[in-house]
Amino acid sequence: MRDFSRDHRWLSINTATVRKSAGQELPLPAILEACARRGIRAVSPWRDQVAAIGLSSVSRMVKDLELSLSGYCRGGMFTATDAEGLKLAREDNRRAVEEAAELRAACLVLVVGALPGALAGKAAHKDIGLARGQVVDGIGELLEYARTASMPLAIEPLHPMYAADRACVNTMEQALDICDELDPYRSGSIGVAVDVYHTWWDPKLQQQIERAGGRRLLAFHVCDWLTPTQDLLNDRGMMGDGVIDIPRIRAWVEAQGFAGYSEVEIFSRDNWWKRPHEEVLSTCIERHMSSV
Repeated sequence: MRDFSRDHRWLSINTATVRKSAGQELPLPAILEACARRGIRAVSPWRDQVAAIGLSSVSRMVKDLELSLSGYCRGGMFTATDAEGLKLAREDNRRAVEEAAELRAACLVLVVGALPGALAGKAAHKDIGLARGQVVDGIGELLEYARTASMPLAIEPLHPMYAADRACVNTMEQALDICDELDPYRSGSIGVAVDVYHTWWDPKLQQQIERAGGRRLLAFHVCDWLTPTQDLLNDRGMMGDGVIDIPRIRAWVEAQGFAGYSEVEIFSRDNWWKRPHEEVLSTCIERHMSSV
């Protein structure tokens, strides 16, 4: 297991962590520059942040600042109620692959989608099996396109509390079943993003990490689970402030050969997003070296 206590060379910042500074929206260029100033070597930006600046501008900035991308957020949302909706999802995911390739991301993270309309509070149906079928079909089609761009796809299973509205793939086992179905020869073109916030509770987690092996482990996301949790989406904790044994999970992942970045991804409407981003980044560095 790598020793993180000496430096933060393997720290990555998911830009959602500091997308707000003291309650105000922080533009992506400011985030990238702040990370580079602190010697943070990698980031994982969100597509809406990139779109606000322009893909070519962000690509130049990433290169000029000598930053790597531990991932790109996000593709997915494959489910729909009709053929036109499925077609739009396919087209959007192809654009996501192209953007990730332009930015030289390590992978495109997939949040796969769930019951159509549920995110807006109006689920079109209750057939989660249908949704999961659409997810497998959508990933399978996207995989062929992603291979032409040499862009690995990382399925991110989300906690079961998101099964209705954000992701109907909720365990590592489900995600790896999809990987094995679509890529039985383990080509490296598809795998999983292990986010401790979503997976720490799973009694099969160690077993499934071992099943994934080095070829399927494409990304590792860290934050903490607070008790009590005040908001299921926007109350993630800083590493060390909650109940997740992050070093234990990292040890399992690294035992399989994963040697990538530990990507801090924190949604925190009432705490960290209210603080100055300089403080948040400094805390991320300190906790990366002491609690990850």
